[in-house]
Amino acid sequence: MIDPVIFTIRLFGQEFPVRWYGVIVMIGIVVGALIVERELKRRGEKSDRIWDALLWVVVAGVIGARLWYVFNAVLGGNRSYFENPGSILRIWEGGLHIFGAFLFGGIALLLFLRQNKLDAWLFLDAVGPAALIGQGIGRIANFINQELYGPPTSLPWGIRIDAVHRLPDYPASRFPVETIRFHPTFAYEMLWNFASAGLLLWLARRYEKDLKPGALFAGWLVLAGIGRVIIEFFRPDQPPIPALGISYSALFAALMAIAGAVLLMVRYKALTPRWAENWEDEYDVSGKTDTAEDVIESEQPVKVKKTPRTKKAPAAKTKTGTAKKPAKKTPPRRTTRTTRGTRRTARAKKSS
Repeated sequence: MIDPVIFTIRLFGQEFPVRWYGVIVMIGIVVGALIVERELKRRGEKSDRIWDALLWVVVAGVIGARLWYVFNAVLGGNRSYFENPGSILRIWEGGLHIFGAFLFGGIALLLFLRQNKLDAWLFLDAVGPAALIGQGIGRIANFINQELYGPPTSLPWGIRIDAVHRLPDYPASRFPVETIRFHPTFAYEMLWNFASAGLLLWLARRYEKDLKPGALFAGWLVLAGIGRVIIEFFRPDQPPIPALGISYSALFAALMAIAGAVLLMVRYKALTPRWAENWEDEYDVSGKTDTAEDVIESEQPVKVKKTPRTKKAPAAKTKTGTAKKPAKKTPPRRTTRTTRGTRRTARAKKSS
């Protein structure tokens, strides 16, 4: 297996390990931001907006992911965070939950958009597919940490889990490390996320003129929610709800899918609640970035076409060789008829 620690930095007598988990998660965030940037630019919005919002989203997302993990562990009966509250801050020891990152990061994004008067639907539709891809990349770190695996399996793609990373239900004494393999649950979720993101990106281009603002975000809620509900049946590490027999994460994922389905019905008038009457049918784009071709074209001087001068006809020559000027044509005199039937010129009428 791969060592979770890439290298260790020793500074002032302290050791600071650099872990694959943090590096891969940051790669997923950057790749997701690049996808959002591209989608914003394709829709005519200033693409650098996402980098301004990224600091808000990442800080809030990390805090939310840690708090959600601690809260979920407490619901499962873990009392260590009450006995040692300082351990809540030791994120490097592991323990982040993606739902907390979505919730807190989404709130931070909406606050940023509101403060800068940007269209929320535009950004949410761009973030949906990008979040799936970023989350899928982050699942690679779970493989290195040997976590988020499922129950034992005899399938050929089962993975080995070392004894030190085993859940209490699967001790090495009963499930030998040499022979027992486990479901790679993180890989199932990763493949689902990549497929869902590909579908949303294809829809965004194939039906660009038919999709209403918020439709792609609703699709993300539905696909991410359904996928997580299925995955939760292969996650023995999640604490179940005693009355329902499903995990808290599965319940939240189901609510995500339901919210996405309701949002789609509202957007396409299958439901017409009063609170959605003033929703716009088009994005409110704050500005359009100039491409390199536009800049080059605008810098080129505009050429003014000159109309060719008409050549004067040469004067006719007389027999003596001198040029004879063309005679001026006098317009015919207009005449008016008097009451007596006689004709007189217009000049005579004027003088009379």
